[in-house]
Amino acid sequence: MDVIATLHERMKGLFPDLLGLRLLEASQARVTASMVVRPDLCTVGDFLHGGAIMAFADTIGAVATVLNLPPGARTTTIESKTNFISSAPAGTEVRGECEAFHGGRRTMVWQTKITSAEGKLIAVVSQTQLVIESQ
Repeated sequence: MDVIATLHERMKGLFPDLLGLRLLEASQARVTASMVVRPDLCTVGDFLHGGAIMAFADTIGAVATVLNLPPGARTTTIESKTNFISSAPAGTEVRGECEAFHGGRRTMVWQTKITSAEGKLIAVVSQTQLVIESQ
């Protein structure tokens, strides 16, 4: 089973699966994903809810961290900042592209750009992941 299929299997039945997150690319250097903007993920006006945008980006950053963890370690988000640039209407697709700012032993910092399928910038998310070593 390839890495994307393995990750999808691990997320099955969990919140990322509920969001409809689909991984497109997953390597130690970069993770990309897509998500359809369903009406149940929207706010008034039929635009993607900011919390859904944040959850989408948080998941992509967590996946990137997992791909870089030492054996037996786990991770959790300790900081996240989102700049909302534009909206994403219901019925469209958003894409997330995540790359590392910092890949340390104790923390990893990622930036995820969320765009429309046409490339319009929707949001930029920076997050810090704590590396929790096995004991």
